[in-house]
Amino acid sequence: MTDIAMDNAAPAVPAPPLRHILAVVSGNALEFYDFLTYSFFAVYIGEAFFPAHDAATSLLASLATFGAGFLTRPIGAMVIGPMGDRIGRKPAMVFTFALMGIAIIGLALTPSYARIGIAAPIVAILFRLVQGFALGGDVGPTTAYLIEAAPIAHRGLYTSLQGASQRAATLVSSMIGTFLALSLNAQQLADWGWRVAMLIGAIIVPFGLVIRRSLPETLHAADDAALAPDATEGGLSLLGEWRAQLSNILYGFAMLASATISVYVQNYMTTYGLTTLHMNAVASFGVSCVMSATSVAAALAGGAISDRIGRKPVMLGPGFVSLISIVPVFWLITHGGGVATFYLGLGWLAFVSGLSMGLAIIVITELLPARIRSGAMATTYAFAIAIFGGSAQFIVAWLIGHFHAPMIPAYYWAGATVVGLIAMALVPESAPLLKRGNRR
Repeated sequence: MTDIAMDNAAPAVPAPPLRHILAVVSGNALEFYDFLTYSFFAVYIGEAFFPAHDAATSLLASLATFGAGFLTRPIGAMVIGPMGDRIGRKPAMVFTFALMGIAIIGLALTPSYARIGIAAPIVAILFRLVQGFALGGDVGPTTAYLIEAAPIAHRGLYTSLQGASQRAATLVSSMIGTFLALSLNAQQLADWGWRVAMLIGAIIVPFGLVIRRSLPETLHAADDAALAPDATEGGLSLLGEWRAQLSNILYGFAMLASATISVYVQNYMTTYGLTTLHMNAVASFGVSCVMSATSVAAALAGGAISDRIGRKPVMLGPGFVSLISIVPVFWLITHGGGVATFYLGLGWLAFVSGLSMGLAIIVITELLPARIRSGAMATTYAFAIAIFGGSAQFIVAWLIGHFHAPMIPAYYWAGATVVGLIAMALVPESAPLLKRGNRR
C-alpha cells in the first residue's frame, strides 16, 4: 500500500466557487460538444458539404474536414499556451472561448454545397481551422488553472472535471442527437437537424465569457513546490525548464496519445453503429449516451481515488482491465450480439478506460513547473490530439472499408492502450500528498 502524508508546509487553499470551476471547464465541454456533434452527424454533414456518388466517399470527406480542425491545434497551443504563462491563465482562457464561439456558430450557419457550391466546404474548413486554433490553446491554461486553484488534497478530483466535462458534453450531445433522430427523418437531419444541435451548444458562449472574465488569476498565486517538487530547481531558463522536463513531457505525450485514441474511437461508435453494424439512428446515438454517462462517473471516481492512493495505481489497474476487455467485447458486438451487447460492452469499456486514461492530463500538468505549465501542457496535448485524435476516426473508417474488417476499432484501440500503459508505468508519481520517497 502506498504511504500517504499531508504536506504541512503547503498553505491551505480554499475551494474555488462552483461558478469558477464551471467557467473553466465550459471551454473543454464546448470543445467536445461541438467536436462530438460533428462526429455524430458526420454522415449528414458529409451530405450537406461533400455530395458524392457513394456514401463512403462523402463520409470520408466529412471526416477529413473533422480532422482539419486538428491541424491548427499545435499552432494554437504554441501561441496561446505560453500566453497563459506570460500574462496569466485568465486572459488566455477568455480569448480561446471567444474564438470557439465564433467558430461553432459560423460552421452551424454555413450554407450547404447545394446553395453556394464549392464555397461551402471551403468556409466549413476555415471555421474548423479557427476552432482548432482556439482549442489547441485552451487546454493548457484551463488545466493549469484547475491544478493551481484546487485544494492540495483534492487536485485529482478537481482536475478530473476536465475529463468529466468532456464526457458530460458528449452525453448532452448524444441525448440531443438521439432526440433529433427520434423526431426527424433522415432528410431533415441532413438539411438542418445537425445545425440545430450545434447551435444549442453555442448557447453557453456568452455566459462562459462573462464568468471567465471574473476569474481570479492563479499564475503567481499557486505554491509551485507543492505541485511539482521535483521540478522547481531555481535559475533555469525557459528552455532549461523544457529540457529538464523532457522525459515527463514525452511520457505525457504517449499517455495523451493513447487516451485521445481511446476517446475518439469511442466517439466513432455512433457512426460505427450506423455504417458498419447497420443499426438504426436511435440505437446508434443511444450507445454514446451510455458510454458518456459511465465515462463521467469513471473520470470523477478516478480523480477522487487517485487523491488517496496516488495516480499511478488508478491508471495502471483499470488500464490493464481495459486492455484485456477490448477485443472480446468487439468480438461479441460484431458476432450478432445485438443492441444490448453493444450498449453493455461499450459501457464497460468506457468505464474502465475512463478510470485510467482520465488521469493522464492531471499527471503531466502536476509534474510541470508553473513557468512552463500552460505552454508545455497545451503543446503536448495539442500535438498528441492533432496527430492521433484528428486521424483516429478517418483511419478506422478507411481500414474498415478497405479490409471489410469490423474488428478494426478494437485492434486500434488495444494497440494504443498498450502504448499508454507503458508510459504510465514509467512516469513519476505526481500526487502531491505522496511522500517523495514513493514518487515512483
